Amino acid sequence: MALLDTLTDDFDDGTVDAAKWPSNYNTAGAAPTEAGGRAQVPCDTGFAAFASGGSYTLADSYALVEMYPPAAGGAAAEAWAQLLVTSSTAGTDAIIEVNAVSGLLNMAVRASYFDPDAETLTYDPDEHRWLRIREESGTLYWDTSGDGETWTEQRAATSPSWVGDADLEVQLISHRDGGTPDVAEFDNFNLPVTPTPSTAVFTDLT
Repeated sequence: MALLDTLTDDFDDGTVDAAKWPSNYNTAGAAPTEAGGRAQVPCDTGFAAFASGGSYTLADSYALVEMYPPAAGGAAAEAWAQLLVTSSTAGTDAIIEVNAVSGLLNMAVRASYFDPDAETLTYDPDEHRWLRIREESGTLYWDTSGDGETWTEQRAATSPSWVGDADLEVQLISHRDGGTPDVAEFDNFNLPVTPTPSTAVFTDLT
């Protein structure tokens, strides 16, 4: 049983790693790709995703990613990108989603694709560039970060039993209900931020 945080990808080599993402799909068009150092997931009227195999657990683990959501592009109600952790039962999952049409960041733990207690906040592309779903000691958390280093807890909920299953799958998924197709981009999946080199100048006082 592998912890979800052991799956990592920087998407820098321009080639989809089929060992890490064996279940990629698009129900309506071109397959997801890598380009420009990011995962590129088509955002069209189908559903497209980078998708892992179903071989992970979320218990005492996490999934995090740097997200660049699609544009609204004339969609009626939905043009979104999600970090999705799904159980083996379709619609039983946890998501953190950015919807470009509503301008909201949505956080949910769903059964039959619905969470009556789902929470939202106004999306800030700077403050919410990094997104994380984590589980610790029976509690599920949704966190955001502007730099991938300092995190803000945005929601907490009692963990559903399925977080401890050993057959969970993670998806970097996108969809729109109309308008102009484009892409959602993702980067640095479960990877730490590379520190910025210091530009300080030191004077030799010897």
